[in-house]
Amino acid sequence: MKSSFNFSNLCGTVYQHGNVLFSPDGDSLYSPVGNRLSIFNLVRNSSTTLPFETRKPIARIALSPANKHIVLVADESGRALLVNANRRVVLAHMNFKEPVRDAQFSNDGRFLAVTHGSQIQVWRTPSHLVREFAPFVLHRTYTGHFDDVLSIRWTKDSRFFITTSKDMTARLYSLDPVEGFRPKTFTGHRDSVISAFFSKDEKTIYTVSRDGACFTWRAKISDDEDSDMDEDKDDGAQGVAKDGAIMNKPGSSSKGPDNTVGLTRWGVSERHYFMQPDTKLVCAAFHPQTSLLVVGFTSGVFGLWEMPAFNCVHTLSISQEKITSVAVNATGEWLAFGAQKLGQLLVWEWASESYILKQQGHFYDMNTVAYASDGQVAATGGDDAKIKLWNTSSGFCTATFSEHSASISCIEFAKQGQVLFSASLDGTVRAYDLVRYRNFRTLTSPTPVQFVSLAVDPSGEVVCAGSADSFDIYMWSVQTGKLLDILSGHEGPVAGLSFSPSGNGMLASVSWDRTVRLWEVFKKSQSIETFQLNGDGLAIAFSPDGNEVCAASLDGRLSFWDARTGNQTAVLECRRDIAAGRKIDDKIERRNQSGGACFTSICYSADGACILAGGNANFVCLYDVRERVLLKRWEISKNLALDGTQDRLDGRRVTEGGPIDLIDDFSDENDLTVAERQDQSLPGAQRGDLSKRSTRPISRSKCVRFAPTGRAWAAASTSGLLIYSLDEQAGFDPMDLDIDLTPEAVREASQHGESLLALVGACRLGEKPILAEVYERTPVGDIALVAQQLPLVHLGTVLRLIADRMQPSSGSPHVEFHLRWIAALFKAHGREIRAKATTELAPTLRAVQVGLNELRANVKKVTDENLYAMLYIWSSIQERAGSAKEKEVNDTTAMELDETM
Repeated sequence: MKSSFNFSNLCGTVYQHGNVLFSPDGDSLYSPVGNRLSIFNLVRNSSTTLPFETRKPIARIALSPANKHIVLVADESGRALLVNANRRVVLAHMNFKEPVRDAQFSNDGRFLAVTHGSQIQVWRTPSHLVREFAPFVLHRTYTGHFDDVLSIRWTKDSRFFITTSKDMTARLYSLDPVEGFRPKTFTGHRDSVISAFFSKDEKTIYTVSRDGACFTWRAKISDDEDSDMDEDKDDGAQGVAKDGAIMNKPGSSSKGPDNTVGLTRWGVSERHYFMQPDTKLVCAAFHPQTSLLVVGFTSGVFGLWEMPAFNCVHTLSISQEKITSVAVNATGEWLAFGAQKLGQLLVWEWASESYILKQQGHFYDMNTVAYASDGQVAATGGDDAKIKLWNTSSGFCTATFSEHSASISCIEFAKQGQVLFSASLDGTVRAYDLVRYRNFRTLTSPTPVQFVSLAVDPSGEVVCAGSADSFDIYMWSVQTGKLLDILSGHEGPVAGLSFSPSGNGMLASVSWDRTVRLWEVFKKSQSIETFQLNGDGLAIAFSPDGNEVCAASLDGRLSFWDARTGNQTAVLECRRDIAAGRKIDDKIERRNQSGGACFTSICYSADGACILAGGNANFVCLYDVRERVLLKRWEISKNLALDGTQDRLDGRRVTEGGPIDLIDDFSDENDLTVAERQDQSLPGAQRGDLSKRSTRPISRSKCVRFAPTGRAWAAASTSGLLIYSLDEQAGFDPMDLDIDLTPEAVREASQHGESLLALVGACRLGEKPILAEVYERTPVGDIALVAQQLPLVHLGTVLRLIADRMQPSSGSPHVEFHLRWIAALFKAHGREIRAKATTELAPTLRAVQVGLNELRANVKKVTDENLYAMLYIWSSIQERAGSAKEKEVNDTTAMELDETM
């Protein structure tokens, strides 16, 4: 069993905080998920999460117009990463030392403007082609605002930019000194100015404030007209004509760069108001090509206005919570919205009034996770009483069940059939049909209890649930829905249940009463065997062959028993392995508090060689069952905003009133709604609720599960559903390279007709463009020979390449060529492919199957269209032939009549 699992994807969470952005082509959407960045491909209907992490939750992201793969990611503390999203690597680190409220690349991609409190810093964009020691070089710092800067917008030529601030003003700056230009201030708003935008021709500026006002700024008609625009000093050598055009005064040059935006005397032309009572404007976006303005409010309503006429296209309520971020794609057709409190991400096509994407994670913590038998679907249950099904390949939520009325404690898939079972604290166990997506069975107990554990018989006919208050185990028949038996004997809550995979009817249970019990549930005698633990039992699991039982207890140990003889085979001391980091309010060091560390979830691998364990800590551990040693452990999150991620605390952040991080800081009241600022204490109270405490979420994994293929495992954590896999696309193995293996040598071999040598060399290099080039250049007559002689180590790489080339987005015009390759590989290596179809090659074969299905659908569509076209042409020919024949008959008849006359 390999232990080199790498982070693959993040499901269960689609948006948490920060701004969302469309890619330049409009096909992808970038969304911050905690301290990670997720990319949603709206065309392929898939999502991926980049493997890097920031120190704290992401507050701002920015895309470079010059290179669509370069992304700047800044966290709440001002630490930023420059990332190549295509290669999934970090190019540079930077600490701006102030929270970044906005960051914008110039349109030519040469400069980066970021907010720095009440100042603006402009940096030269680091080069992504060369490695530099200090890639960020400060160009200039701009001052003038008296409060925090909120937004930045560049002009098309990247010579000027406009900023907005909490001081209720907007200011226009120039990148470099311009003769006759002084920074201009736009005043008149009565609340914080959220954003400012340039029109397409840059002759109009729109400013939007938090109180719902939208001002339109244009060039002043005359100098003596009153204006709400001020300048720091005299305007210099320039004037304004009556038609709004710039009049150059003596000494000003009429040639050179266009400085019209900077030298224009701006004034308020129109004042508009959105008229949304009892709400505040939170975010805004503008599309210059179509002059569409999109705004989001704290009430969950967003509106679309056509500028400059300020015509309301439509308004729509998404939810009752405020819209945190809004974005418009390049064509202006799609609008993206993010709601922080709900964790909701929406993409709306305003013309057709339909959803392109609508995803939402769990509202509260995620408690449990389970894999379907094929490993393509993962189900999660949370404290919000909802069950969600996630496609592990695309990362999207495919279905949501909300029949439960309390927290979901455990979920399990049936080994056979498309059935999902769930247990909840509402006292019900429900069965869901995943073909029709309905709740077809609801199982209850004679008296109301809370179910905290669940187990399903391998046949799927019997389901058992353990209670937290009556300490009994209830057993039902799935077919009839009747209660078959109640197993009594435990003296504490039944924390874990597990059926033997061998199908012998053996049920294992673990309880807080420090016992593990084995039940023969299908025998009349129902013999019970009891094992003692040194601590409260928390989790239990059977090995895949059903010969071994493992239990996790509160004392931080894993205990193993032989299920056939009842002998204890081993005990692992795991406290040091899972020891959590320090919390903000901890008074002792990390090494002195490992006594409370324990596992709450365990799972065997598919081959039974390893066991995966996770609990109320920031680590997931993998143990070798035979050697009883720790193989590897993974850190769930490096997010410093979560408790338990640091080994040492900073004493400088501790005051007489306690840790600074636990003190509520309401200095930024503009970001709080009325309900959040309201005092919710009892009537007549003078000092508020003294029992209220400030808490932070703790980084932990409540449930861990191996995929049935053994190639991946998932953890239901505070950050979402983390998926680690062995099938990550590795660049290359350095041991396979030698000095003669270069891209030029591979291309030369391919041009000389050495197809096998070129293909193997491209596989060893691991460069996709070279691999695709060599693959497409292979002669059709050599495909069978090359496939037969291809080394097995490169079989998966070639199959993955064929699956990618069959996608319509690859631009490959070949159809029969790909089919010949697939047929040749399956004919030459069918036995090896079949042996690894459920393990190593499972994801690759699924990708090939998806490509074949799409190809089949496209071919069928084309043939149907051609068939209908041919039928239409044939019917037209017949109609013409019939009309010609009829005309000939009529002419003959007319001639005969003429002769008769």
